[in-house]
Amino acid sequence: MENLKILLVDDEVEFVKTLAERLQLRGFQTEIASDGNDALTIMNTSPFDIVVLDVFMPGMSGLEVLKEIKKKASRIPVILLTGHGAKKEGMEGMSLGAFDYLVKPIDIDELIKKVNAAVAR
Repeated sequence: MENLKILLVDDEVEFVKTLAERLQLRGFQTEIASDGNDALTIMNTSPFDIVVLDVFMPGMSGLEVLKEIKKKASRIPVILLTGHGAKKEGMEGMSLGAFDYLVKPIDIDELIKKVNAAVAR
């Protein structure tokens, strides 16, 4: 599904910029936030079809951001990104309402499959 609007949230700035560019080349609209507070502020001013959210960030963790998203916009699907060996956090996120999780480094095609599945649901 092209033209989906995706909010990408990750404190690794180069990673998230590259991910945004790769998704844009495939027809997606993207916006970037480098921390949880920025993500929530952006979500208050613009609608999104889906959020791709890093679990481990300084300040507000991805799981805390997920809880806030689910309070304010429970229908927006969220896909979590976890570091290698952090599957526990991914599973915890799913129990909090995340659609799914991916372990970094991520495969762009796998992310797109999960984005499309989440939005279609």
